[in-house]
Amino acid sequence: MAYPLRSALFALDAEKAHRAAIRALALWESLGTVFSSEMVESPIHLGGLTFPNRIGLAAGLDKDAEAIPGLFALGFGAVEVGTLTPRPQPGNPKPRLFRLPEDEAVINRMGFNNGGIDAALARIAKLKTRKGVLGINVGANKDSDDRVADYALGVGKAAAHADYITINVSSPNTPGLRDLQSRPALDELLAASHAARGKTPIFLKVAPDLDRAGLEGAIQAALDNRIDALIVSNTTISRPPLSSRHAGETGGLSGKPLKELARAKLVEAAEIAAGALPLISAGGIDGPDEAKRRIDAGATLVQVYSALVFKGPGLPRAIARALA
Repeated sequence: MAYPLRSALFALDAEKAHRAAIRALALWESLGTVFSSEMVESPIHLGGLTFPNRIGLAAGLDKDAEAIPGLFALGFGAVEVGTLTPRPQPGNPKPRLFRLPEDEAVINRMGFNNGGIDAALARIAKLKTRKGVLGINVGANKDSDDRVADYALGVGKAAAHADYITINVSSPNTPGLRDLQSRPALDELLAASHAARGKTPIFLKVAPDLDRAGLEGAIQAALDNRIDALIVSNTTISRPPLSSRHAGETGGLSGKPLKELARAKLVEAAEIAAGALPLISAGGIDGPDEAKRRIDAGATLVQVYSALVFKGPGLPRAIARALA
């Protein structure tokens, strides 16, 4: 079902529509009356934190922490901003964001475009209040000579401002980044991040394209390095059958076509972790029914992003009510 303003947003280039949505959400603090402020309360505990409800926003929508109050006003119990890198970077050449309406999917090859972690943290520090749990997703600069040091720096800076920090080594849009999901590189990265985090919980986000052995290695590395939760999963480089004219674009695929793969990878992670590591499910969650399936499959929390494009701003509250 179409939501108000969908036609107007879909008339714009996908990245311009994204920026328009962020600007509108950023007006929340100054206007305060655009969105309902109701939060569906159904507290859940994970990583030493209490989340108001089970529905979170995945990283990638609010890369630069510009619209946090507006996003919480949509009903999210948790909002994850970023990915943030130590230095500002423009990301990959445009066009780099594509809607696939026929498939209810998105392909992106953004490349960690952001204004740098310092600018985002300055915005966060100015927030008067926040209603839910704030996550900060950190990554490495594309041209970095020492990516482990980039992550440690990001974690150290974010720790004073975040309720939790996500280590993103699963984006397909920075060359070589996914290599950090494999041991022993992942152990080195997680050990450095753990040393920099203080008392702030750390989550690890992995790709849905890991095979069983790769997922086993990532989970064992997370356990060995005292990581607090695993986010399963990021966008996929695989391509199930698609109908849109943008189906051939390179980048990470998200949305409805990712549903089966993301759910299967969650089930696999739950089997491997055997209750030793809390799981957060992301990828292809497009409504209350699928969110419930992820909880039943072993997730403690769920995250959405691409479904907002097609289902509209009422989605997080609908999921929160269903999971309550």
